[in-house]
Amino acid sequence: MSVPLTLLGLLEREPSHGYDLKRDYDAFFGRGKPLPYGQVYSTLGRLARDGKVMAGEAEPGDGPDRKRYVITETGATEFETWLKEPVAPEPTLQSTLFTKVVLALMLGRDAQEYLDTQRAAHLRRMRELTELRRSGPLVDALLADHGLFHLDADLRWIDLTTARLDALAAEVRP
Repeated sequence: MSVPLTLLGLLEREPSHGYDLKRDYDAFFGRGKPLPYGQVYSTLGRLARDGKVMAGEAEPGDGPDRKRYVITETGATEFETWLKEPVAPEPTLQSTLFTKVVLALMLGRDAQEYLDTQRAAHLRRMRELTELRRSGPLVDALLADHGLFHLDADLRWIDLTTARLDALAAEVRP
């Protein structure tokens, strides 16, 4: 999963302090693996250096002064491009799939369109693997079966998520 792109998506929703970004990241995407504070601030520093976010002036708070970060046009363009691109159909993409769906819903985007695009990418890859299974040696056929089973599970997840988009949107939108 891409922490920088996820933080850009959260910032597109609203300008936020690093503390708030960590809280939201952990609540939606950090299940069992919270994002360390150091990673939040080092990532924000790189995003600012690259012109993808801007840090505001330090604001007093309950603790140390905090900066509110705002996504720039460059950051918004990169996030939009990433959000629209299908993930390479691989067995370990579930967390990225989930992240894109939740961010799309948080931001009022068309998650259904993303899921349809992802389904089409999976089906294309499944056709390639099916041909490999038919025409290749046993080792290739077994590897193709492995990939097909994972992709089939992803397709079932996509179908289930599509059926639950309205309920998920109600949970993740402010």
